[in-house]
Amino acid sequence: MTTGRGIVVRSCGMAVPDKILTNDDLAATLDTSDTWIAERTGIRERHIGGTTSSLAAQAGRQALERAGLGPEDIDALVLATTTPDALVPATASTVQQLLGLRNVGALNINAACSGFIFGLVVSAGLAATGTDRILLVGADTLSRITDWDDRTIAVLVGDGAGAVVIEAVEGPGNLLSHNLQADGSLRHLLSCDLGGYLYMNGKEIFRSAVRVVVESAEHALRDAGLGVDDIAMFVPHQANLRIIQAACQRLGIPEDKTAVVIDRYGNTSSASIPLALDDVVSTGRVRDGDLVLFSGFGGGMSWASAVLRWGA
Repeated sequence: MTTGRGIVVRSCGMAVPDKILTNDDLAATLDTSDTWIAERTGIRERHIGGTTSSLAAQAGRQALERAGLGPEDIDALVLATTTPDALVPATASTVQQLLGLRNVGALNINAACSGFIFGLVVSAGLAATGTDRILLVGADTLSRITDWDDRTIAVLVGDGAGAVVIEAVEGPGNLLSHNLQADGSLRHLLSCDLGGYLYMNGKEIFRSAVRVVVESAEHALRDAGLGVDDIAMFVPHQANLRIIQAACQRLGIPEDKTAVVIDRYGNTSSASIPLALDDVVSTGRVRDGDLVLFSGFGGGMSWASAVLRWGA
């Protein structure tokens, strides 16, 4: 067992299906419109299709290429997902095979839309106890558990995946703090029974989400000994633009320091935060040394935040 080790994030990657479903496409079959959807959610279009494992592998492959690494360089695979390909085996095992990873542990984490942050903390734990490189992927295909005749859910969801390559380093590393929470008494607000469709109490989710995101983010900042002004980029879960805006207003984070991709991808659950991270990194809005604040919430009800210094 190795102690006194932290982590750095070497690279990120992403994948979305080719098929794009616009608000106008939905309006052709549902009692809705582009204006109605955009005003209430901030979503203009979403990508639909593929499997969780195929999207996860595609995002993971891109992250490996950007890090200049091959499958032989990875020691563990952590997959955050709420839509596995099957109940058994773990979809992480399928992704491991698709990527050609050898002699590695592979596991699923289901913390819904908070899953990527939970996975980041689990990866840090693996690194602290001897694992050198971890591929962390957040991937979901919510379209598979959506009733496309239910406009309250159908207008929100999208499919996609995001990945990061994590490397252990001697010393504290770049994960400065984290805050993980769950409240099972609220599980009825967002759920999907085996073989069923997604259900969400949108009004109650909105009220709870803004509160827990703000409290969790503030907790993570305090633990890191930082203030909002120290943060270069806020990367929140992309559930609803109104939730993002309300959380930013309460935290005092300006729009130009907030990652927003919900207009293009919709709510992609576990893939939401890494997709937004990939966007701000690839467009140069986040550079090496920048402090990034992550915060998400989802079914469970779970919520989580973390502060990470970007780059190696």
